[in-house]
Amino acid sequence: MSYLHVRLWPTRLTKIELKGYVTVLRRSISAGVLACMIFPANVVAADPDAGAYLAARQASVANDFAAGAQYFTKGLIADPSNAFLLENAMTSYIALGQIERALPIAQVIVDRGYESQVAHLALSAAAAKAEDWSAIFSGLEQGRNVGPLVDGLSQAWAHLGQGDMTRALASFDQVIEADGMTIYGVTHKAYALASVGDFEGAEAVFGASATSGMRYSRQSAVAHAQILSQLGRNDDALAIVDGVFGAQLDPGLAVLRAELVDGNAIAYSAVSTPAQGIADIFHVIAGAIQGDAPDAYTLIYARTANYLWPDNTAAVLMTARLLEDLGQYDLANTTYAGVSRQDPAFHAAELGRAEVLRTAGRKDAAIEVLEALARSHPELPQVFATKGDTLRQAERYGEAADAYTRALTLYDDQSPVKWFVHYTRGITNHLVDNWPAAEADFRAALALRPDHPQVLNYLGYSLVERGEKMDEALGMIETAAAARPDNGAIIDSLGWVLFQMGRYDEAVVHMERAAALEPVDPVINDHLGDVYWAVGREIEAHFQWQRALSFDPEEEDATRIRDKLERGLDMVLQDEGLTPVRLARGDD
Repeated sequence: MSYLHVRLWPTRLTKIELKGYVTVLRRSISAGVLACMIFPANVVAADPDAGAYLAARQASVANDFAAGAQYFTKGLIADPSNAFLLENAMTSYIALGQIERALPIAQVIVDRGYESQVAHLALSAAAAKAEDWSAIFSGLEQGRNVGPLVDGLSQAWAHLGQGDMTRALASFDQVIEADGMTIYGVTHKAYALASVGDFEGAEAVFGASATSGMRYSRQSAVAHAQILSQLGRNDDALAIVDGVFGAQLDPGLAVLRAELVDGNAIAYSAVSTPAQGIADIFHVIAGAIQGDAPDAYTLIYARTANYLWPDNTAAVLMTARLLEDLGQYDLANTTYAGVSRQDPAFHAAELGRAEVLRTAGRKDAAIEVLEALARSHPELPQVFATKGDTLRQAERYGEAADAYTRALTLYDDQSPVKWFVHYTRGITNHLVDNWPAAEADFRAALALRPDHPQVLNYLGYSLVERGEKMDEALGMIETAAAARPDNGAIIDSLGWVLFQMGRYDEAVVHMERAAALEPVDPVINDHLGDVYWAVGREIEAHFQWQRALSFDPEEEDATRIRDKLERGLDMVLQDEGLTPVRLARGDD
């Protein structure tokens, strides 16, 4: 993606803002190690239902939210006032997307005076969904805080929900003036003004920030474009779309851009209600803390955003990806499948669903999803590229090559990923021994991404294995090694090409380095054994071959290694019709 002159929304909150949320990580979160830290094993005796407690702990370690909800709730039957069980039962239900079942537990936590920012978050979201704006104010007055950003913006949207724009704008301004939160306050103030039809006011807010380098999220960029279009400024709206998203547009953005080019007035739909505004806060925070907080905690914010705004597909896709990262493939699959076929992001959801199915070992199901998507979206190159990857992993190489070829005909020459499709098609052709086609693809990839280490290494190593263009292969691998000096596979390639060229003493240095970087790789240890043998270090060679065997190499490689251990490398090479290394170095 190209961002040109417009900066994209930051992916992290400022340190000041993060401080308000990271404190929650010290509390009970349904995420494995954290749960164990919060409630150590020597406290188990305090729980009358130790079996349910232990089962719940195990579910937490595995991020199995369904089992966690079941067993934490079972534990509460025996010990209904246990703060740890209450918190974890609540977060398990939220992680499952069953927030209505989490709310009674959150209320118990608050009623008993237990401190829980997650309970505060859930109750605040429930109030927003019910449009009970006074409940948001009363919660804040009672100290039910979530964090400065959520609290400040929720209060502003609640004022708007009550029809008090004056107080709403004053609250947005307080957020704008707070250290580290200006961009969030500015964006939501513009949303609020646009939601009541004050497009001039919204543009004044966005425009003032744009002059100092506006940082956009996808949502805010679309909102600004819609606002400009409502003001009859489609050319300015196009500048926003092109500046933020570049040439590679998803179907939804492509439709938006086409409408702007045609001169149509685009209706404002980005953030239209107070509930959607509060949902957007949770979605933004989920994106901001992602990577700094455990995925299970980030999921709480994403699920809450889904609860308040089920049609916000960006938040739905984030939830699905978090579930995928947590290994909850069935939940991720269900979440992806919930995106409507009419949604512009349907293809993204189906691509995610195919990846989940593939990762879960259901390759045939993944291929079925991709084949259906290729029929419904035949113009999208990423569909065919992903289909090629999945078919290749299923060892259906001919079909994979065809899918890659289709993707290459659809990708623009300026696409930043076209080189990778050439590379993966090259691998596919190599696997079916179509070397001329494979080499052509690797060189096409290098034409698009000169000196890319991954491509240089694959092509260079393949040439070495074929005994072709050895000097060129050495140059390629040396360039790759200079760019990736800590990559064990590339350093192994460098040692191996030197070995094949008879430069054994030089090969030793690089091969030892490769083995230090990848100590349990069977191929690298096997290569190091060959290099040791070539320089006369036979005892060390046998040791490395034994190590290689212990790391479960491919059966064909294992058979060859056993032969080397029994008879030595030279006899094996001679049987293969190759020159023994000792003869090559002049030792008869």
